Amino acid sequence: QVHLVESGGTLVQAGGSMRLSCVASGHMFWLHYVAWFRQGAGQDRDFIGAISLSGDQTLYGNFGKDRFSISRDSAKNTVFLQMDGLKPEDTAEYYCAAGDTLASQSSAYVYWGLGTQVTVSP
Repeated sequence: QVHLVESGGTLVQAGGSMRLSCVASGHMFWLHYVAWFRQGAGQDRDFIGAISLSGDQTLYGNFGKDRFSISRDSAKNTVFLQMDGLKPEDTAEYYCAAGDTLASQSSAYVYWGLGTQVTVSP
């Protein structure tokens, strides 16, 4: 069992920055990849990006490549999502997910956190 906890979501004005954290704990010997997704109200869950816990592989989705970046601190079992130039349309619940496959599909990830809310005001 792997337990994921997101944090860092808050209210920010448009143009601001925010860093989300995802801390993993539990039986992680098989765990190789952590991804970030987001889901706005009434919208589908979108893939933001993923990173290997070794840090040598990343995969980004089709949006936000120029504003979002993912990094990790393996010693602390923590993956970060840095978001810059935030826009009101970035308002959503942000989730981290873990699995043993680097992929953009949510079905590839077995364990999920409960999410952290990001709100961007105009």
